[in-house]
Amino acid sequence: MTDTPIPWRPLPLNRFLIGVCHYPEQEPRTVWSEDADLMAQAGIETIRVGEFAWNVIEPSEGRFDFSLFDDAIALFAQRGIDTIFCTPTATPPRWLTERHPGILRADAAGVPLRHGSRQHCDVTHPIYRDYSRRITRALADHYRDHPHVVGWQTDNELNTHFSETHSQAAQAAFRTWLRDRYGDDIEALNEAWGCVFWNRTYDSFDQVETPVDNRPAAADPSHMLDYRRFLAETTRDFQKDQVEILRETNARWFIFHNIGRHNDIDLRAFGSDVDVMGTDLYPLLRDEFTKVGLGYTQAMQLDAFRGWCGNFIIPELQQGGGAHPGLATSAPEPGELRRFTLSSVARGADGVIWFRWTTARFGAEAYWMGILDHDRKPRRRYHELAETIAELKAIRSDVLGTSVDQDIVILAADWENELAQSTFSLGLPSLIELALPLHHSAYVRNLRCGFAAPGDDLSRARVAFIPHLAVWDDRWTPSLTRFVEQGGVLVIGARSGTRDRRNHVLTSTPPGALAELAGVTVSEYGRLPAPGARSILSGPVFQIEKVSEGLAAESTRRVHTLQFADGDPITATHGYEILEPGPETEVLAHWDSRFLKGEAAITRRRLGEGAVVYVGTYLTHPLVDRLFSPIFQAQGVGPVATRAAPGVEVTTRSAPGRVLTFIENTSADVAQVEIDGQVITLPPFGGRMLATET
Repeated sequence: MTDTPIPWRPLPLNRFLIGVCHYPEQEPRTVWSEDADLMAQAGIETIRVGEFAWNVIEPSEGRFDFSLFDDAIALFAQRGIDTIFCTPTATPPRWLTERHPGILRADAAGVPLRHGSRQHCDVTHPIYRDYSRRITRALADHYRDHPHVVGWQTDNELNTHFSETHSQAAQAAFRTWLRDRYGDDIEALNEAWGCVFWNRTYDSFDQVETPVDNRPAAADPSHMLDYRRFLAETTRDFQKDQVEILRETNARWFIFHNIGRHNDIDLRAFGSDVDVMGTDLYPLLRDEFTKVGLGYTQAMQLDAFRGWCGNFIIPELQQGGGAHPGLATSAPEPGELRRFTLSSVARGADGVIWFRWTTARFGAEAYWMGILDHDRKPRRRYHELAETIAELKAIRSDVLGTSVDQDIVILAADWENELAQSTFSLGLPSLIELALPLHHSAYVRNLRCGFAAPGDDLSRARVAFIPHLAVWDDRWTPSLTRFVEQGGVLVIGARSGTRDRRNHVLTSTPPGALAELAGVTVSEYGRLPAPGARSILSGPVFQIEKVSEGLAAESTRRVHTLQFADGDPITATHGYEILEPGPETEVLAHWDSRFLKGEAAITRRRLGEGAVVYVGTYLTHPLVDRLFSPIFQAQGVGPVATRAAPGVEVTTRSAPGRVLTFIENTSADVAQVEIDGQVITLPPFGGRMLATET
């Protein structure tokens, strides 16, 4: 398993987790037995507890009381239900912040946050780190030999709300981190940050502060880049403190973390310290950001996450409507709880823990639905959960040891490029957003598509796409060259290979280290308006009726088109490059408007059994259809299903000797799919898994 490339890596667990988040500290003891009975009847095998219970476990400094959780764990164990404990460091107790107010995070103005929410403490503060280690040690020692405490979650959704802190502790820790990084040489830092620009030169590390953007102008991107590296490394170190204690206490425990949003977390590095990575999944919450449907919202999150860590677990899976004081999501319709679950398994989940058992009655999530309603009556969600668990138990032995197949890989799982893009974006979307047209096009066609890092072994893939990786590591080039020579097609996006790790723009002709592999250089580049976006001079490009006649004309003339050998022109977006192809490179598409007319826009260089395609602009759905469709056909990339109704997902997981085909109807209508001559009818949100021996 250790030799398996990460995006295709199975989970190193011998059990498929089936559990629910439970909060015995929030419920009367009088209902625990009934809860345990209902869980056991539904098929629950594990509860996840404790992530917000520090004050219950340590009500005052140094006085530990484990009795509540001891009793709960024992009661649930009598029904055959094991416990995963969470280190409770996401919500430190009030006595701690009163005694040490300096451990609170501070905002960009240096004002400390107040106690009363969560993630209010500063992981850079040495005192908070000490208390974090102490509560972890106390829990680990207390449960070191408990037969029904089987695993641990570190903290809870680290950096979900934000990662920044500008406290005095953070300032000091950042300076120490910079001294280590630059060998205590302030001139090396000045060079790395280009401090001669805007007269920012430092005389000593004591002058350096955490960067604050737009006060009054843009923060330096190299300064911001190092600050975010510092935050990521500090977050990782904070987790490693806990992991080391847990591992040395009981080597049999499995350890994981649950990612909410990975703000300033290098998932490859962060995930290497635990046994399993988890991502919390709330499709109805995240759909507000994509507006393309729950099926795709879920698929995109899980496919992208899998590229960082391989197979994973879902430590929190939405099964009801959610609410915070300022928002409320829709509730899943009948069948969607099951669909959320099996679609997660289809895309790499080897364990599912639903959030939560009972609907919260107070606090910021007082209307976040649980399996049971406020009146604790088991209704539709409970019965659907029981049916879903029965189906999971029927297939889990087949699922364990398999990994998700992906013929198309998007090489966006690289932390340095994610940082470089976010700290100096040029007004462009994130790497994931820039890759969305390709991923979404593959999704609606049921092509097997996922994510990977540019340095990964891609021998299991047929097509790879580099989505505008500004920072290029020369170590990636040989493996990508082999991928192409052995028959793969590599598609390279614009502006790749143009910056170094300091966020400095390279003086070599773009695409720098990729020029030889791509067989092309870039002689000119510039920005184009995004669809519907405002530029400084023009109104919304596709809403010109809302601007004056003069601005409308300006807007229209700034739209540029691409022309392939056949078909209609395709509108370009975000940016253009004029390409100079080498002697072995052919032009696939030219620019077809104004001053760009006739210039090369997309090229192809054949190399060995494969080819390298360079795209001098950014992807749109029409461009993906025109450019990638013939590539997929030539590479033998096609859907598993012969025919599938809109809204039907077909994905596969495999291991030597077996292939599992998952068919999921993401719509509220009856749908049909045809696979190997078999026509399958699916009810609303229904699905099946087909197992085939190979």
